Amino acid sequence: MNQSQQVPLLFSGSCHPALAEEVATFLGLELGKVAIERFPDGEISLQIQESVRGRDIFVVQSVALNPNYFLMELLVMIDALKRASARSIVAVIPYFGYCRQDRKDKARVPITAKLVANMLVTAGVTRVLTMDLHSMQVQGFFDCPVDNLHGRVVLIPAVKALGLRDLVVVTPDVGSIKLARDIANQLGVEFAIVDKDRINASHVAVTTVIGDVAGRDVLLADDMCSTAGTMLSAAKACREKGARKIVAAVSHGLFVGSSLERIEQGPVDLVLYCNTIPADGRLASATKLRSVSVASLFGRAIRCMLSAESIYNLLELSSC
Repeated sequence: MNQSQQVPLLFSGSCHPALAEEVATFLGLELGKVAIERFPDGEISLQIQESVRGRDIFVVQSVALNPNYFLMELLVMIDALKRASARSIVAVIPYFGYCRQDRKDKARVPITAKLVANMLVTAGVTRVLTMDLHSMQVQGFFDCPVDNLHGRVVLIPAVKALGLRDLVVVTPDVGSIKLARDIANQLGVEFAIVDKDRINASHVAVTTVIGDVAGRDVLLADDMCSTAGTMLSAAKACREKGARKIVAAVSHGLFVGSSLERIEQGPVDLVLYCNTIPADGRLASATKLRSVSVASLFGRAIRCMLSAESIYNLLELSSC
């Protein structure tokens, strides 16, 4: 094996090139050359513009905002790399789209997370590196290794820097209890639960707050913020129970629809979010949002893979 074959290559899809560039800078690499265009009818035209034969390849692509297109683009790039004789292909997916559809919770619905896992493996992925899957069982949908990093590794230091007083970590729904407990344990504080009743896919109604938030600073912890309905309903419930300052920390800031306006006008004082999804100017005017970079976290995970070291330490809260 010559020296060039020992150097890994990092490619970026078109979803989040800024994060890919950050990861490449952390690793001391330049992004691989790839031409991505569209045929007149909208189909994806793609060409890898350098040799990948016998190389370890990492492809950075979030499946968000335009998930159908970016997923297909990722699959096409993986297929091109496989047919160009890459030695290994790691899909680095900071935000794993379709992860919420992970079970049959009603009649005649798909398990789309499993479908996407099948497509990635069939395309040629040899490993997946992602962060805060909506449900942990999705790792078992893959017939290849999956490493699921934790956004709290970078969010907790950002929370500590705020100097919050008499803090209580609050989970906006029962599905995030483990996340809230882990963060509370790391911060050495108590945690509480907001019990919600979902009306439909985009609206929720809060029923009660289980725990003491009166006169205390609150940290709302969740894996994602899409419409902001869950977050704002929980914040309103905490405010009504006498919470002092309310900060939210989320791993994935989708911020779709009118969520930004609702956050700006709502009871949350600040929202910390990881940059797993591109802002693309959407958040420029937002005063309550603060981005926390995950580039170093993904960069360290890639280094572990290349050196055949365990990634387990990156999953531990002690790595904060």
